[in-house]
Amino acid sequence: MKKLKLKTHRGAAKRFKKTASGKFMRGQSFKRHILTSKSRKRKRALRKQVMVSDSEQDKLARMLPYK
Repeated sequence: MKKLKLKTHRGAAKRFKKTASGKFMRGQSFKRHILTSKSRKRKRALRKQVMVSDSEQDKLARMLPYK
């Protein structure tokens, strides 16, 4: 019997990155438009990647089985 290969969710693969410990990182929102009203400090902080919440980690692990 053949082993079933799982498909990677391509949309998720482009948006999330796996850390060495196996957790997922994501980019932050609110950095696309209307930037003139946001402070320089706030925009600089939004560049950084943040950890995906614990409640979403299992869902992402299923979407990205080989990442």
